[in-house]
Amino acid sequence: MTELFASLGDLILAVWSLLRAVVGLALPWFPLAVWISFWLCAVNWTKLRDVLINKGGLLGLFLIGAVWVLIWGSVAPPADGSHHILGLTVSNFVGKLVYVTALFVMMFLCGSVQLSGCCQQWCVVEMPDPHAHGGHDDHGHDGDSHGHNDNHGHPDHGHAAH
Repeated sequence: MTELFASLGDLILAVWSLLRAVVGLALPWFPLAVWISFWLCAVNWTKLRDVLINKGGLLGLFLIGAVWVLIWGSVAPPADGSHHILGLTVSNFVGKLVYVTALFVMMFLCGSVQLSGCCQQWCVVEMPDPHAHGGHDDHGHDGDSHGHNDNHGHPDHGHAAH
């Protein structure tokens, strides 16, 4: 019976060691997984694409990326003064530019995957209609309109009166 308890204790220690090793390997990749999950599942790329292309948001995005590079390069320079990326040795700001560009590429890849419909079954991105009038008809005024018209200041779009 003591051998059973000793074996059970060894098994628990082995499982604990395995969990620590797996968490140690996965933990450094957690921020990247959150970045990809956010851009894949939490962003409505149909609307964002319209903002980026038709309304000038792409220029703003590039400026934000440039600010990221400048701040990140100033705040966290590498220990030896240069980055070693794919066998190349590049300066601090060039290395940060490569990292920020890689983050943007992953962001746009997530957008293209969502727009292709590949992940439609896992992440349904639907935004509520801001012009819908449901749920705010009763303002607690007990029938007194206080100068409000029946359609809350919006023109009648063929809808029945509230």
